[in-house]
Amino acid sequence: MSKTLTAEDIKNSVENEDVRFLRLTFTDINGTLKSVEVPTSQLDKVLNNEIRFDGSSIDGFVRIEESDMVLYPDFSTWAVLPWGDEEGGKIGRLICSVHKTSGEPFEGDPRNNLKRVLKEMKDMGFTDFDIGFEAEFHLFKLGEDGNWTTENADHASYFDMTSDDEGARCRREIVETLEGMGFEVEAAHHEVGSSQHEIDFKFDDALTTADRVQTFKMVVRAIARKHGLFATFMAKPVQGEAGNGMHTNMSLFKDGTNVFYDKNGKYNLSKTALYFLNGILEHARAITAIGNPTVNSYKRLIPGYEAPVYISWATKNRSPLVRIPSAEEVTTRLEMRSADPTANPYLLLAAALKAGLQGIKEEKMPMEPVTSNVFEMSEDERNERGIKPLPSTLHNAIKAFKEDELIQDALGKHLTQSFIDSKELEWSQYTQSVSDWERNKYMNY
Repeated sequence: MSKTLTAEDIKNSVENEDVRFLRLTFTDINGTLKSVEVPTSQLDKVLNNEIRFDGSSIDGFVRIEESDMVLYPDFSTWAVLPWGDEEGGKIGRLICSVHKTSGEPFEGDPRNNLKRVLKEMKDMGFTDFDIGFEAEFHLFKLGEDGNWTTENADHASYFDMTSDDEGARCRREIVETLEGMGFEVEAAHHEVGSSQHEIDFKFDDALTTADRVQTFKMVVRAIARKHGLFATFMAKPVQGEAGNGMHTNMSLFKDGTNVFYDKNGKYNLSKTALYFLNGILEHARAITAIGNPTVNSYKRLIPGYEAPVYISWATKNRSPLVRIPSAEEVTTRLEMRSADPTANPYLLLAAALKAGLQGIKEEKMPMEPVTSNVFEMSEDERNERGIKPLPSTLHNAIKAFKEDELIQDALGKHLTQSFIDSKELEWSQYTQSVSDWERNKYMNY
């Protein structure tokens, strides 16, 4: 769980660590980390929620005539970054929620929205929604101009022990940096694709884990630059190679007890877990819009690369949407395998939790688990078993989102409209673009 810190603790840390600047971060509708940086002379204002910024310049926030926003730092997120400014000065970081000038939480802030859905969970008698993210990424070489390329930093494969290439050295420094910032890194390894990596950190409550995945991405990018590499969390950066997923492991707790576990239940799952699972499955198409929010995301969700394509679940099989990993009581969980790391973690967890809680309310059992490879089933067999496909494009995912009132409610009116506007614009831009593939295919017609 997140540590408890006071304003005095932060003041002492600023003085003892010789921190010169304060970076106040928050997240926009697209999951992009934003920040306001102030000198430590403004520390009292920061700690008293007196730092304002122009919200009209942030995607999905507000119009110009209602632009003033206030940053409320979460003291538990205080960290001194392991890199400083050009003159060697240290930088302190606080993750913030965004509020209106009246002091009310701003409904367009994804972090506030997750807190709202977590309150709904607590009103139902549950105490924690624990999450473990497995976010994959690629490390490519930087070009001479300092921009990204798709030139591989290595040609290793899954779990290869590569100790002498730049990718492995970079990954080790990322792990050391994260641990220096208080992360408990459980595993770090090479993934299936060339230059593809995964670093897993210990599960925690939903808000803490969403905060940490944003910090994780910031650290990965910063350390990669030090090594002359470019880190990308793009879902499918290279055609014909494995894409980057962000498997989402979910457990629900009540007063320290994992309510998904039942030693006498089939698969050691409780009825609560199965109801929650059914909620995820029933709303999976709309959740896909949030968990796979880019045009490129759907080039990962294709057969042949272990990413799910169909709405189903299993205990051992890795082809369905949700898998139940072998686990002990406290670690019993549902692993949703569809999301990728371009997803806004706050919105993704709000949507998944809302769907799961609705499943618990409805008390419906899910379809039977799949024991064979879904990709090898005929269409008739899938139809007979009620196995439906996930959306195949961002356009279809947004259509599903617009038809699902529950998942819209998981985001609230403001974020729902901002999300639809942003994604419909992205799809429109994509449909009007002309690619090299099209020119190579059609130029001689």
